Amino acid sequence: MTVLAHEGTYPILHQTWPIPIGTAHRTGYIARPDEFGVFPVVIVVPGLDGLTGFEKDICRQLARSGIAAVTFHPYEEHTSDPLEDYHTLSDTRALTDLDEIYEFIMSDDIAWNAGDKVGILGLDVGGRFAIAKAARSSWVGSLVCVGTPLTGDENREIQVADHLDHLPVPVLAMYGAEDQFIDNATVDEAQNRNQHGQWLLYAGARHDFLDPNSDDYDVAAAGDAMERIKAFFLATLPKAVIEDLG
Repeated sequence: MTVLAHEGTYPILHQTWPIPIGTAHRTGYIARPDEFGVFPVVIVVPGLDGLTGFEKDICRQLARSGIAAVTFHPYEEHTSDPLEDYHTLSDTRALTDLDEIYEFIMSDDIAWNAGDKVGILGLDVGGRFAIAKAARSSWVGSLVCVGTPLTGDENREIQVADHLDHLPVPVLAMYGAEDQFIDNATVDEAQNRNQHGQWLLYAGARHDFLDPNSDDYDVAAAGDAMERIKAFFLATLPKAVIEDLG
């Protein structure tokens, strides 16, 4: 597959892929550069709506910049109520699923992963699982969150706020300053508690500013955010090594 000059550096391969999680396979999606070699790898954790075209598009954008990306459907049973799906998924189950995706990436079936550190990109509530996993697992190399709620999880097993003081990896988090669901003050508090991280607010942007399928989509904010995300992962994860077949 060819790639236009403005889209990135690499032609890419991308397809739906069954990912082994638990005793079955979960619907997943993989995008990676169409080159012989190894690449930094990022797990994209979906939000309330599960695996959609939005997550797949992010994976393809990362792949065009030299980053292999894996995403998946996080809910074992998908109903018509995204909130019900989210509340049915326990924090323990979600974190175990991420460990199993990591094991898949590190397995003998995968030959294109560089090193044993993987990035995580959490979207909306998926960022809650990403933050908890980054705080608890040595295999996470760096963490990006977009529009992740930092409060409102008091009835769940894990509260995101409990981890903000001791995230051991580089952190990049981005929010719309006009987010309908997230108070700017919680983002400021996260920056105070995670001082080595970057917690950014985009002026005028709303909750789903990164999603081109949403009415909240903000072209300028989304473009800047994706460039930051790609540069961040390239700087904080193992480097790509391209094989010279000549």
